[in-house]
Amino acid sequence: MIAFLDASALIYLVDGEVPWAQATQATLQQLAAQSPELALAVSRLSLLECRVAPLRRGDQASLDRFEALFAQPDLLVVEISASVVELATQLRANHGLRTPDALQAACCLQLGPDAVMITGDASFQRVQALQVSLIACS
Repeated sequence: MIAFLDASALIYLVDGEVPWAQATQATLQQLAAQSPELALAVSRLSLLECRVAPLRRGDQASLDRFEALFAQPDLLVVEISASVVELATQLRANHGLRTPDALQAACCLQLGPDAVMITGDASFQRVQALQVSLIACS
């Protein structure tokens, strides 16, 4: 199984308020319990999305935390290829996703049927082909 973390999940995990960070960690732990060989994946787009707010704030500590996460040698990074863009176009047209979300969904789908999208955004549930694990903060 592959856990594909969209930008919202990454932000919760690395830079989020404690309840959201804990909820994201709990979601990942639950998946790891089901699949001990759980791999983690992100899209190249998430590297952009996660670094914008810390750059605007001049928050080097936050940037460093994201850079450390993205530098993990076992992290799979899905590139924004022509096939991802084509699939994202179809997803945007058919499901009304915003362009960044359509790209994230397409990246996750490129990983195959064993990929689960970890997100805080319920709009991904509109895409029936996606396995979505929605982060819930109590």
